Amino acid sequence: MRNGNEETLDPDDWEATRALAHRIVDEAVDYLARVRERPVWAPMPEEVRASFQTSLPEGPTPLATVYRNYRETVAAYPMGNIHPRFWGWYMGASNFTGALGDFLAAVEGSNLGGGTTGATQVEQQVIEWLKEIVGFPKSASGTLTSGGSMANLVAHTVIRNLAAGYDVRGEGIAGVEKPLRFYASDQVHSCHQKALETLGLGAKALVEIASDDRQRMRLDALQAAIAADRASGLQPACVIGTAGTTNTGAIDDLSAIADLCEREGLWFHVDGCIGGVLRLAPDHAHLVNGIERAGSVAIDPHKWLHAPFEAGSVLIKDAQAHFDTFEMHGPYLQLQERGMAAGKFLADYGLELTRGFRALKIWMAFKEQGAAKFGRLITRDIALARYMAAQVEAHPLLELFAPVDLNIVCFRHVAADEDAAKFLNTEIMLRLQERGLAVISDTTVQGRHGLRCAFNNHRTRRADIDGLLADVLCIAEEIKTEHASQRAHLADGPAP
Repeated sequence: MRNGNEETLDPDDWEATRALAHRIVDEAVDYLARVRERPVWAPMPEEVRASFQTSLPEGPTPLATVYRNYRETVAAYPMGNIHPRFWGWYMGASNFTGALGDFLAAVEGSNLGGGTTGATQVEQQVIEWLKEIVGFPKSASGTLTSGGSMANLVAHTVIRNLAAGYDVRGEGIAGVEKPLRFYASDQVHSCHQKALETLGLGAKALVEIASDDRQRMRLDALQAAIAADRASGLQPACVIGTAGTTNTGAIDDLSAIADLCEREGLWFHVDGCIGGVLRLAPDHAHLVNGIERAGSVAIDPHKWLHAPFEAGSVLIKDAQAHFDTFEMHGPYLQLQERGMAAGKFLADYGLELTRGFRALKIWMAFKEQGAAKFGRLITRDIALARYMAAQVEAHPLLELFAPVDLNIVCFRHVAADEDAAKFLNTEIMLRLQERGLAVISDTTVQGRHGLRCAFNNHRTRRADIDGLLADVLCIAEEIKTEHASQRAHLADGPAP
């Protein structure tokens, strides 16, 4: 035991810590290998929830006890997105190599703000690989972020500063003569509105354009909105094309949007957080034709590349504009020609000076698996969605309520009317979740409410889909039987 003057956070007994660490890894491997044996999700009992309300611990607790507490109160109640029957939101299912990468990154402890280190080289190589995937030139720049929300915010900051036509960093947005306008489908992710609000442009800066019957942005409506805004003294700045909407997986016509942006002199940004890596899958790469013509693209490696959370990225063709938007160095962080502070500083391409080593988990998984395998997994997810759609269409009690163009299936159990459909399908979803059978979500598309499955899980098999649909039908019958019994009970009640 060290005295007070020699204390560190290192273990007193490295060998005992080594043994516990080996046990933790062994149990983590078991956790993944036996993932199918567990419920997808489980409600947390109140006594477990109460255990998180204790006050700050003053004294020490043995690490083995802390780990046991984690297993009993945290690991026992996960979100479940690594489970093969988790399809509720667009999450990604992680991978063990990526988890090892996160562990190694944490042990190394590097801050990726910048500096001449192996870690910064890894991040720059990952950015190069992502540029290669979307077809961007080597002269483009990019940065890793926490996720799509931050990636899109970084891109919109660059776009705002360029479109303003003056020194926004120095003068602020009050000098904008004509209010800027960003255009996107009415299916666009909510993070874009949040980004424009954060940038001081306001929610009105995002103009949502009507989508067609396949939830793709209507180009005629876009052209009309741009013309109307110009006539009203507003300044169109950017069109946001979506490569895979969150609600249904719809992909805007990126090539047509690129043509329009060239004619109108607008920046073309692609939210590719879902479909930005589709070019890895040769059979489906054509779905994102035109993405290479964008000025910027947001991609989430923690989705279809299955990196453990969190891992987002943004790529920007105009590297100088990207740098000019964020570069800043205080007197405590001056760049040098040699030494630790030489070379490119990664913090000059985003909002964060303190940056975790999130690149390592992506780098290791790519090196281990190869890009072609990720492409095959993307292809399989799309095939699973189409398989499910065919099963739904073939069953008289099930129906699709949105087209299946990518890997998201919106379906529901039929009911007498829209109100009955909303009640029945919502209850089906909740019972599936509460019983640990599957995690799916619900959504509304063009006024119709139902269930939604997003296939973004490298562990899913066809048998999982068959099981889900059987469970949906069984629970629906159960709910209908309960209601029939309640009606009968009311009808047989005591006479007045």
